[in-house]
Amino acid sequence: MNKKAFSKKSLIISSIITIIIVVSIAMVTGTFNNNNNSNITKKKLSFPSDGLTLVGNMYYPPNYQATTPYPTIVVSGSWTTVKEQMAGTYAEGLASNGFITFAFDFRNFGESEGEPRFHESPNLKSKDIKNAIDFLASQPEVDAEKIGVFGVCAGAMYSLMAAAETPQVKAIVTAASWLHDGEAVKLFYGGAEGVAAKIKAAQEAKDLYRETKEVAYIPAISETDETAAMFGPFDYYLNPERGNIKEWSHDKFAVASWEDWLTSRPMETAAKLRAPLLMIHSDGAVLPEYTKKYFADLTLPEADKKLHWMQSDLEPPFDQFNFYDQATQVNETIDEATKWFTQKLDT
Repeated sequence: MNKKAFSKKSLIISSIITIIIVVSIAMVTGTFNNNNNSNITKKKLSFPSDGLTLVGNMYYPPNYQATTPYPTIVVSGSWTTVKEQMAGTYAEGLASNGFITFAFDFRNFGESEGEPRFHESPNLKSKDIKNAIDFLASQPEVDAEKIGVFGVCAGAMYSLMAAAETPQVKAIVTAASWLHDGEAVKLFYGGAEGVAAKIKAAQEAKDLYRETKEVAYIPAISETDETAAMFGPFDYYLNPERGNIKEWSHDKFAVASWEDWLTSRPMETAAKLRAPLLMIHSDGAVLPEYTKKYFADLTLPEADKKLHWMQSDLEPPFDQFNFYDQATQVNETIDEATKWFTQKLDT
């Protein structure tokens, strides 16, 4: 496809996206509310990761017994986010079904240490998950032989990357997984030229930081600034009743992140996985064909892999945001994840 045709196609896709997302905002089903949360105990913990101190919340199930080690799940949310957003939503929901769960702030974000602040790196986040697992395995309330990981959106990417290198992971669940390769990122970030420009900007930002310790930032989300990491009327990240909470910084995304983000290759981990995997997705979530391809590339036994496809009338990727906090998507995801973790962590 020549540049002119690609540009025209990108413009058409962009226009369709703008229309659909406005419609999708009006189609949310009601924010997830865990009716059992009054019976869940939450405790703040810190743990080491590559010399940094990271902070997380441990969720204990109703009727928790301190004398019994529990199956435990590390829960990860989307890029740029903190533990109080979708990671906390799923950690709380899974804890209400009998698991200990752990949602933490990755390095450079939230209450955790790390510089430069708001630097997004899938590779480093996967290391943080592995270090979180090592920490949890040493805790008396955790059954070290029954540790699972759960990731929503980009958290699926980080979780799969970590699980591919961590035999301690005994079960995996992903929801609305963001999984990309070199071709997929062109669809979202301005084609080959746009991707190259962002990588160049990232390299320059890294040079600036090395030389001066100054960090180049763009907004994480904006409806008016086209340079933002997420540009558009994305209600979850704009609405203080949903994801735009005080613990999250909507105005900062380290420009240096682009190289790490765009060159990450999570699709390559499919053949390396050894833990049972459940993938939950929909035709309306982001990059549905990539989730299907990842599943097809798995070398796991048939009994240890499952693709659960949810109903959606939305065009991709606009059901994605519903998986973050909307009752219909979250409840079904938690129900399916609970069944999978119960089965696979008890074997």
